Amino acid sequence: MTDNVVPFKRPSPKEKHKGKTLCRSGFHKWLVVTERTFDVKQGKLVTQFRCARCGAEKVQAL
Repeated sequence: MTDNVVPFKRPSPKEKHKGKTLCRSGFHKWLVVTERTFDVKQGKLVTQFRCARCGAEKVQAL
């Protein structure tokens, strides 16, 4: 019988919080989300951004 168990290594605090201090200081890494370009509530074309590090979102009307 063979073991198919992968050894688990707990991430260090440095790895766990990597990049979050930048976002907390206001330096997000914004990427454009192309899933939806029209906001029905506003009735306008919008650009949606998502931070690659923390997942925060913002919307900018065109």
